[in-house]
Amino acid sequence: MNKQNGNTAHPRGWDSETLKKADINVWSYLEEYEKEKEEIHDAIEEVFNSGVLILGPHVQEFEEKFSGYCDCSFGVGVGNCTDAIFLSLKSLGIGKGDEVITVANTAVPTIAAIVATGAEPRFVDINPDTYLIDTSKIEKAITERTKCILPVHLYGQCADMDKINEIALKHGLKVLEDCAQAHGATYKGKKAGSMSDAAAFSFYPTKVLGAYGDGGMIVTNKEAIYDRAKALRVYGMKDRYHSLESGYNSRLDEIHAAILLKKLEKIGYYISNRKRIAEMYNEMLKGTSLKLPETIDENSHVYYVYVVRHPKRDEIIAKLKERSILVNVSYEWPVHTMEGYKYLGYKEGDLPYTELICKEVFSLPMYPYLTNEKVMKVCSVLKEILREIE
Repeated sequence: MNKQNGNTAHPRGWDSETLKKADINVWSYLEEYEKEKEEIHDAIEEVFNSGVLILGPHVQEFEEKFSGYCDCSFGVGVGNCTDAIFLSLKSLGIGKGDEVITVANTAVPTIAAIVATGAEPRFVDINPDTYLIDTSKIEKAITERTKCILPVHLYGQCADMDKINEIALKHGLKVLEDCAQAHGATYKGKKAGSMSDAAAFSFYPTKVLGAYGDGGMIVTNKEAIYDRAKALRVYGMKDRYHSLESGYNSRLDEIHAAILLKKLEKIGYYISNRKRIAEMYNEMLKGTSLKLPETIDENSHVYYVYVVRHPKRDEIIAKLKERSILVNVSYEWPVHTMEGYKYLGYKEGDLPYTELICKEVFSLPMYPYLTNEKVMKVCSVLKEILREIE
């Protein structure tokens, strides 16, 4: 990480000097840290003075408060969202020989977690307007080995959970929500994470609710899933140092839990700021040749990222860089086309919309403390570039 600009390693391969010199980055934590520094330091000091560093009272309190925020009864803090997906699948009984239906237009961790259980991902294509799983294609992908549907609530809005749950009920399947990008998002008034057997969240620094390192959580309304996930995160143990089944080591630590407790109080503020920025982009970029984000009716979008689309995406990104504005692509390569997943047997053309949008989408700068002035500059420069290339 480049400390001076607060950006993570950039997927487009820009070096640290480029990141440091940029006037506007796609994401930064530094403005937030400056505003919230005192509370963050207080939280860390509180943990150090408590004498408990692992699975202590801060983790327990955050599990209760965050799961409550998601309208769920139980929460299990884990090391990261990949582990949250993996341990959720294990807790649902998913393993070797099973199939899990999901999308290839997602972060690699979604798929890596499925594969780690011994199960196999089965991909369906996406809706070309929302980039979410196309529910009309799910039933065609179901086989006798299918055990679970794993919808990804992408970019900050929820998939069509009514249809997904209807299909799952009809075929006797489990449902696991990937909520890594959807803290606080709602579907027909229901919170992301509350509409399935279990759900996985990420607290990676860039997220709507982010820590200052890795972290994740499983939320559920089913006590049996909670009990098993809670045991699996500590080697399959329950009340003493004795494994009831072979488990794993994945724990949200006390320091991140304490920081997240402070930040959870501000999640409404973070989301409202993201929506403010999205509204500015919507207003200032309407009428351009960019395809702007679409929100499904009855969805509340929290804009983890603000994703636009253009057939000359790479040229636009290069010209933005020349003007000291750095953006991002989520995701440049669909998972089914990656070298590591060739063994799954998918080929080019199998998921046409997924393959098309990966060549055109890019994310504009988006984080809660991004100023109006910077948003206006991004829009002004973008419109200038669009005039140049059209």
